[in-house]
Amino acid sequence: MNSLTSYRHEWLGNIRADLLSGLVVALALIPEAIAFSIIAGVDPKVGLYASFSIAVITAIAGGRPGMISAATAATAVLMVTLVRDHGLQYLLAATVLAGLVQIGMGLLRLGFVMRFVSKSVMTGFVNALAILIFMAQLPELDPARVPPLTYLLVAAGLAIIYLFPLLTRAIPSPLVTIVVLTALSLAFGWDVRTVGDMGALPDTLPVFLLPDVPLNLETLTIILPYSLAVAVVGLLESLMTQNLVDELTDTRTDRNQECIGQGLANTATGFIGGMAGCAMIGQSMINVKSGGRGRLSCFVAGVFLLILVVGLGDLVARIPMPALVAVMIMVSVGTFSWSSIGNLRTHPRSSSVVMLATVATVVWTHNLAIGVLIGVLLSGIFFAAKIAQLFRVTSALSLDGRSRTYRVEGQLFYGSVEDFMAAFDFREALERVVIDVSAAHIWDISSVQALDMAVLKFRRIGAEVEVVGLNEASETILDRLGSHDKPGALDRLNAH
Repeated sequence: MNSLTSYRHEWLGNIRADLLSGLVVALALIPEAIAFSIIAGVDPKVGLYASFSIAVITAIAGGRPGMISAATAATAVLMVTLVRDHGLQYLLAATVLAGLVQIGMGLLRLGFVMRFVSKSVMTGFVNALAILIFMAQLPELDPARVPPLTYLLVAAGLAIIYLFPLLTRAIPSPLVTIVVLTALSLAFGWDVRTVGDMGALPDTLPVFLLPDVPLNLETLTIILPYSLAVAVVGLLESLMTQNLVDELTDTRTDRNQECIGQGLANTATGFIGGMAGCAMIGQSMINVKSGGRGRLSCFVAGVFLLILVVGLGDLVARIPMPALVAVMIMVSVGTFSWSSIGNLRTHPRSSSVVMLATVATVVWTHNLAIGVLIGVLLSGIFFAAKIAQLFRVTSALSLDGRSRTYRVEGQLFYGSVEDFMAAFDFREALERVVIDVSAAHIWDISSVQALDMAVLKFRRIGAEVEVVGLNEASETILDRLGSHDKPGALDRLNAH
């Protein structure tokens, strides 16, 4: 947990930049929140209220200053079937339960699982998100839906974004883009798609309400699968985004606190009529690249969002979509790890396969969790295969030819037990066998069973067997799971 001094610094250490970046993020959140509401099959205000609530609460209770959390596509797609089959109130109940599950995960300190996500998976995750962010803008660039003027405005927006910083960095260029293109659009009456075309904006503040569902076991069985999926996917995307922001800002933050903060945000959001959400890599990149670093930026984004849609809804509705498309294209280009393309030739082939598989799976399924899971599984398989290659067994026969010493080197686990068993000659007539594992480590039940089998097979042909060199950890797992020194072990082997 942060000290009071550092927590205060996270709020007040970057006030000006946090205020400006928060405003930019608030503007970018509006069409995203509306689009995600449409994905889930609910009214736009459900996503907008959620984005306000989640942003404000994670700013206060989250573990990563400067990271933007709100309603997201990753969680919205998981709710489609629930809303279709049971309605909005069950979505709200599922959101509350998902938040409680996330709080539990944080209290159990499950944030440590992120250490098992390799750099290749992280790179694939980032590249896939960049591609998805760009693909999400394609409907706004469809010639069948938008006038030719749209392309000119997007190009002008990108020019402002990349050229304005050459004049000054005092004001975030994405904010300048939105203001300039909106002013020009209003002044000349250009006929282009606007934020208002995405859906009606709410005109009232959210109010506290309990989800109108029966409090019984049947309701729990309906919402629990959705809540668990939302909780896991939400935390996965949040922690991956947290890792990315950590790297960009050269800081380290508390993963378990982030789990709790996300849980508190989702639980509270369900009680004000909002849908579940999590960290957003696109908006987080906008925030960081606009200078946002502290908790104030996320808080301001949420508050500005509510003010804009409720108090200034008529003006916000007239913001041209090409301005926001230009901002999101900038985010997509900046998010993609361009160096990873060149690294395909120099990095180990296994790392490149993991990265490409993660990208392909996420882009194909539009599901971040599945893509990361595939990447982690491939990383584990390649790692196990590499460790297994470093394993070997050598042997030496005594001068009298009556005993042999087998020396085991490396990691004895499920991936190396086949080589371990193949190294022994159980037909050799010996009086004594020594299995020296001083240069090895026994990891799992597979390796324990393999050692048991080797010892018992030698004993069955009449040899005296001794296992030497066990380190403390190997001896502990062998004592607990091994059976070769327990009564009746040889009889059980013969019975097979």
